[in-house]
Amino acid sequence: MSIELDATTYIHAKPATAHSYILPAVVDVLENSFQEARETAVFDLGCGTGGAAAVLAEKGYDVVGVDPSKDGIAKARTAHPDLPLEIGSGYEDLSSRYGTFDAVISLEVVEHVYDPKAFSATMYDLVKPGGIAVMSTPFHGYWKNLALAVSGKMDDHFMPLKDHGHIKFWSPETLSTLLVETGFEGVDFEYVGRIPLLAKSMIAIAQKPH
Repeated sequence: MSIELDATTYIHAKPATAHSYILPAVVDVLENSFQEARETAVFDLGCGTGGAAAVLAEKGYDVVGVDPSKDGIAKARTAHPDLPLEIGSGYEDLSSRYGTFDAVISLEVVEHVYDPKAFSATMYDLVKPGGIAVMSTPFHGYWKNLALAVSGKMDDHFMPLKDHGHIKFWSPETLSTLLVETGFEGVDFEYVGRIPLLAKSMIAIAQKPH
């Protein structure tokens, strides 16, 4: 039996459950970084079914997105026919195809990719000089993992039996290293969903040098 590694099947075209606590923080980051939404171009790398892109577009941002899942993009086009959401991979030369953007977001994606360095390099190329990258991923820290182990919920958290599940588990240190080695600078973090020590996800905000 062959498996298409990047062909995740999406159930619906609504924002993912995690977006309920991630998207407000992402919106705040964009609002604090740019004066006018309608003058800000945002690229959604791994847009899924378009839920996050649709929220940002409603707020006035000029949004473009790609996802490798044919099923996800089909649902995105049905739910959001006016948005330019297309099939594309973080391993492709997307900047030659789409140009560069004031901000590139990638929400709950990097934990799924087999080559995070190539993925991060693609993200870097999509960001304009002086622009920002905003990347979220499930938070992994010592105290959170200890709490999971003590409570017997480690298996539920790492989900080894789930198809197309997480294959990389990031800490602030490792994600910051990935972004800095790619060329980004000034990496900051926000922690969302519970208190910071037990956060569900972390959001890295990094700047591309001018």
